[in-house]
Amino acid sequence: MLRSVLEVDSIQKRYDGKNIISDLYLKCETNDIIGILGRNGSGKSTFLKILFGIVTADFKFVRIDGSPKSKTKDLLTEVSYLPQDNFIPNGFSVEKAIRLSITKDKLEHFYEDEMIQAIRNKKIKHLSSGELRYLEIKLILYKETKFVLLDEPYNGLSPLMIEKVNTLITKKSKAKGIVITDHNYENVIKVSTRLALMKEGKMHHLKDKSELVTRGYLKSGMI
Repeated sequence: MLRSVLEVDSIQKRYDGKNIISDLYLKCETNDIIGILGRNGSGKSTFLKILFGIVTADFKFVRIDGSPKSKTKDLLTEVSYLPQDNFIPNGFSVEKAIRLSITKDKLEHFYEDEMIQAIRNKKIKHLSSGELRYLEIKLILYKETKFVLLDEPYNGLSPLMIEKVNTLITKKSKAKGIVITDHNYENVIKVSTRLALMKEGKMHHLKDKSELVTRGYLKSGMI
């Protein structure tokens, strides 16, 4: 199977005259799980929002399989995005949220999940934060897109849910390229095939997780 390729180049973003992101480059292919780590304010979430098109940049260049994507609408069929904040309306039922997001041919497979079965007949507003986050992650990963951006997916998840999410991410990466950022660095490291570090508005592509220590993100003994 031919691999799809997402390339993001020369992203620049300034706030109040200060560079938030400077000359950032990222290449993500099908089968990649790229973990982006960095301290608060390093630009991780801003980068994902710029890539998806919900935050404007002073400059950016995005192409998929060699074709430039200059408008947000051009990306919607190619890239899906999990924001930090919950996105399913509280008034929805779980079944309605699933029905609106998942194609009929994948519904049966989507429901073959003990956690989804346990919440299937509930309203969104009655879910725990972990149940809702798990549902949102699974909906995003099942979208018919080549690439997935996950912003803080582990927030509110129990250890069991995190394990199931990591299994799902790994399985879906066989047909998609996935970019993930989260403060839960241990699970980002565990699930990722490649790592990058955002620091002072720049992205450093790491050869090995030990660079997280040498570049000052983690202390010795934390990995």
